[in-house]
Amino acid sequence: MTGHETSAGSNGAPPAAADKGAGAAAHQGPKVTEFGADQPQHEAPPVGFAALLGVLGVVYGDIGTSPLYALRSTIEVVSGHHPVQNTEVLGIESLIFWTLIIVVTVKYVLLVMRADHNGEGGILALTSLAQRVTADGRMRMILGLIGIVGACLFFGDGIITPAISVLSAIEGVEVSFPAAQEFIIPMAIAVIIGLFSVQWVGTGKVGAIFGPVMLLWFGSLGMMGLFEILHHPGVLFAISPLYALQFIIHHGALSFMALGSVVLCVTGAEALYADMGHFRRQPIRYAWLFFVLPMLVLNYFGQGALVMANPSALANPFFMLAPHSMQVPLVILSTFATVIASQAGISGGFQVCRQLIQLGYLPRMRIVHTNAEEEGQIYLPDFNRFLMVGAILLVVAFRSSDALAAAYGIAVTGTFICTTVLCFIVFRKHFHWSAQAVYCTFIPFLLIDMTFFSANALKIPDGGWVPLMLGCVLTLMMMTWKRGRSLIIARQGQDSLPMGSFIARLPQSRTIRVPGMAVFLTATPDFVPPCLLHNLKHNKVLHDHVLFVTIQNLDQPEADRGHRVMVEELAHDIYRVILRYGFMETPNIPRALEELKANGIDFDPSLASYFISRELIARSSVPKMARWRMAVFMFMARNATPATEFFRIPMDRVVELGVKVAI
Repeated sequence: MTGHETSAGSNGAPPAAADKGAGAAAHQGPKVTEFGADQPQHEAPPVGFAALLGVLGVVYGDIGTSPLYALRSTIEVVSGHHPVQNTEVLGIESLIFWTLIIVVTVKYVLLVMRADHNGEGGILALTSLAQRVTADGRMRMILGLIGIVGACLFFGDGIITPAISVLSAIEGVEVSFPAAQEFIIPMAIAVIIGLFSVQWVGTGKVGAIFGPVMLLWFGSLGMMGLFEILHHPGVLFAISPLYALQFIIHHGALSFMALGSVVLCVTGAEALYADMGHFRRQPIRYAWLFFVLPMLVLNYFGQGALVMANPSALANPFFMLAPHSMQVPLVILSTFATVIASQAGISGGFQVCRQLIQLGYLPRMRIVHTNAEEEGQIYLPDFNRFLMVGAILLVVAFRSSDALAAAYGIAVTGTFICTTVLCFIVFRKHFHWSAQAVYCTFIPFLLIDMTFFSANALKIPDGGWVPLMLGCVLTLMMMTWKRGRSLIIARQGQDSLPMGSFIARLPQSRTIRVPGMAVFLTATPDFVPPCLLHNLKHNKVLHDHVLFVTIQNLDQPEADRGHRVMVEELAHDIYRVILRYGFMETPNIPRALEELKANGIDFDPSLASYFISRELIARSSVPKMARWRMAVFMFMARNATPATEFFRIPMDRVVELGVKVAI
């Protein structure tokens, strides 16, 4: 009974086209607009200090904590074969610097962030934009699959980020207290449990201190690095790309292995694009170009200078940058920073999960709105538990941030590849770039992304299999759910009575009409809902006022202005109502229907009864799904949140009627 189960408008057609298909059986009725449909629900704050502070706290937490482990992991690739030379440190520093410039600054900040979908960013918004400008049905399906794979890898990133970030911060305790090593794992687990346990409070309250803490964090990064650079300014030669090229040429296969760790310096780059709907482009770009990037470069170069001057500092160059008296406060600050970095991934995971539910790739889950004024501040208890258990298992299994780094790179680089492939379509057909311009721009990015991915593929036996396995399992589950729901809709269309025939026969029937308002939820607006037929069969009555309500999920962030609700009068006091929601919105049926009163339809929520079909899924004699996929689909269906809770329908106004569906 979710909107993705309808055929009308599911391909992203404009509302007028969807209305035409929905109204084939009767004349076009008055258009009804819900409050908020004519207003953007995700108002972006104006550019200013508050916006820049918010960007630091939400967008840059992940990439801002990469200095904790990125340089150390990369140098250890070389130090594992022979003592590290200063020219090798300069080569690695140059690789990190130019990766930040090419991947983050040029690709994401200057190019990818241009491709917003009604102001929204992220892998699913980019997928939706690519599909809307693609006419070929097969290509649209392929693009959708690419987007789903990218989203699944993002979930893997959301599980690994809390584990590796918290572990790397807690490991700083060993610098000052070597005997504390045996307490690292319990402390990390405690921090992770605490982090996920407060999610119910809401991002707004949890994130109240994010901005100031990250401002202090980035300031500390820059100051520590600058102090060491002033003592050993020779590290600044790493700005020249010649050192990176020299490192690659002289080390061959070893440099290829090192690239698998270099990419750790750009973890979280996708967040710049994903959070565009909250902060707009300019604050994100300004914060990166004029504050975050300089502070990160200073810190990475400072760590390199320290290792060049004191090779023993390679054990933990980040914490050894600070004076001994400041190492404990730095551990505390880094723990806060890593919690914030994890929070950004968790909040992003909530958003992506809701989008996948709205697009029909996941079953309904309980969604709690933690802020009545902000649509985007949500909490998904089931998904939150999934992330927490996954992060704890990774901490217990890998036991160190260096070991987890092997699993981290695959998820990050896989998402990079998906984004670049989608950009080929968007910049060619949406922005109307010439084919030559598109190929010359994005083929180099694709080669870079694939090189990083291939380098991380070497780590598959050491942990890289974790995000790959997670991505494959989640993709398979999503495609199974999508396939199962499409089979159910097709079956219901075969077994149901056309709405036009029912309306035509109604005046001649002996059906008793009783006072009241009946709201029948249906996924197929052109057919009579099974719950109505069962109600007539058992109760033999029909209410005086009847609404057939369909939730239609659009493949765009929000419903078009003025097209939230479409109402069509099928007969006297019998209406077809289609409620449209984008994948960044959460349906609320009672609130939407209350707006009907302003448009001449007598709807009283206190008198309305909601009739819902509870589908009893069974395997047909000629099944169209493999037995194991059927088992997966039925497991997901049994654990889905009831439609009444998901659509916010009062439980005391609901009548559920069981309907057997064989697929």
